[in-house]
Amino acid sequence: MALAVQKGAPKPDISTPEAVKRTLLNAKSIISVDPTQGSVGGIALLALEKLGITDQVKPKIKWVQNGGLVQDSVAKGETEIALGPYLSDMRNPGLDIVGALPPGASTPVDITGFLSTSVKDSKAAKALLAYLSSHEVAPVYEAAKIFPAH
Repeated sequence: MALAVQKGAPKPDISTPEAVKRTLLNAKSIISVDPTQGSVGGIALLALEKLGITDQVKPKIKWVQNGGLVQDSVAKGETEIALGPYLSDMRNPGLDIVGALPPGASTPVDITGFLSTSVKDSKAAKALLAYLSSHEVAPVYEAAKIFPAH
């Protein structure tokens, strides 16, 4: 999970769980994917519950159908803070990603690789999975605040 703000807006402090809590409680508005529409919203809701602030932010959080709506709303200045996945969803040039939430503020989400039963070249697919989980690519994950669980 991560926070994003409109491009050029001040970046709030999210360095500790307490700072994240303050940031979300002080925000004028927050937007995320509706938990009934996608896993992103469920993860966002779990983060709010983990911080113990679900009821306090309920009046100012807007739940929408997808990540594109989240990004557009913040990029246009309609909503102050986007709460969503760090890498996979926040690619709108009108956003500044504040960063990943610390583990104490959001339960880490596992990223899992697997082979389809209909894979045409299982040797190549296994090689790709081996590479993606190798020490060679670990610095890329660490820079993105994605930490291996091996």
